[in-house]
Amino acid sequence: MGKIIMVNIERCLACKSCEIACAVAHSESRVLEEAMKEQPRPQKRVTVEAAGEFGVPLQCRHCEDAPCITVCPTKAIHRQTPESPVLIDQDLCIGCKFCLLVCPFGVINVSHDGKAMIKCDLCIERTKSGQEPACVEACPTKALQLVDEKELAAGKRQVVAQELALSIQKDSKKDKTQENS
Repeated sequence: MGKIIMVNIERCLACKSCEIACAVAHSESRVLEEAMKEQPRPQKRVTVEAAGEFGVPLQCRHCEDAPCITVCPTKAIHRQTPESPVLIDQDLCIGCKFCLLVCPFGVINVSHDGKAMIKCDLCIERTKSGQEPACVEACPTKALQLVDEKELAAGKRQVVAQELALSIQKDSKKDKTQENS
């Protein structure tokens, strides 16, 4: 995968703006006022769960070795390329729920009509046109961010390297202070 949605739980207000934006983005009209009148009502593909004092937005993690792809008997769950998100072809899905059983994050749901499964598709139509996923765009605190996996890893390595260097500097200063005593 090239990009993933990163969640900063400390920033999440549990306002559920991401849920609403997701449902609207996957509605027929793509407009909130009209989507509210649609039948069946649009379904969200992100869920904010309470966890102690935090709200935790959960959506498909588009696993590299996705168990949902492996278990799907009709190959409805697939990737277009190794870097693309895990998608569900609604026409091939038979609603067997095997994917729901194996998903380690519990983020695959049954469609309103019960005929197929639904999950986050990283707003593939939006991202292809250069937009962010609807949940990321709607988050008022930027608790959700679309990030490049390689940049995320590089940033984490930089933080660890800096912390290690500071730790060594502190230990070195402490040793010098003790020698002078």
